[in-house]
Amino acid sequence: MAIVDLTHMVSSGMQVFPGDPEVEITGALSISADGAQVARLHLGSHSGTHVDAPCHSIEGGRTTSEVGLEELTGEALVLHLPHLEADAEIAWHHLAGQVPGTVPRIVLLATGWDRLFGTGEYLSHPVLSPAAAEELWSRGMRVLAVDTLNPDRTLQPGQEFSLQVHELVLGSDGLIVENVRGAAALPSRCRVGFFPLHLAAADGAPVRAVAWV
Repeated sequence: MAIVDLTHMVSSGMQVFPGDPEVEITGALSISADGAQVARLHLGSHSGTHVDAPCHSIEGGRTTSEVGLEELTGEALVLHLPHLEADAEIAWHHLAGQVPGTVPRIVLLATGWDRLFGTGEYLSHPVLSPAAAEELWSRGMRVLAVDTLNPDRTLQPGQEFSLQVHELVLGSDGLIVENVRGAAALPSRCRVGFFPLHLAAADGAPVRAVAWV
């Protein structure tokens, strides 16, 4: 089986959620001066491809310390949603034809929007309707992964702030993985793994995301 990397490379100045800490990678030590090269990293817990722990938006929810790797590895149902327009809402009727009676714990929405990562257009990504998220949850989803910045609408000027899908999934003790790269090329069923940095009691963490195909 081939391993497919589903991770955006972490680099200085990369796109982050509006208002999050900027990513900066600078030199801390050098071979010439210190005998070894070491980089200094400055980034937020939700930089690049990352996992949201329940406490990200739920008071008292689990932290990264309480999330097991087994929750983030396994068979995934990849739902292909090409040709969506900016700000489109993904309703249940968009998904129903691809969803069996029950689903594996990991569901990955492949919109192809990751092709716009790093541009202003990336902020106007499609969003999952709360009703569709609730239906997926009722069928067995426990990890929602998306190839966009957010399964909810990313706040734009004049829009009302809402995290209904976060509240549903994280509020039910599930997990969300955001900014997956290259999901549109995956088959409808494959094995995936999202491996977060082992951060103590954090609200999220960058992951190395892979698929086996």
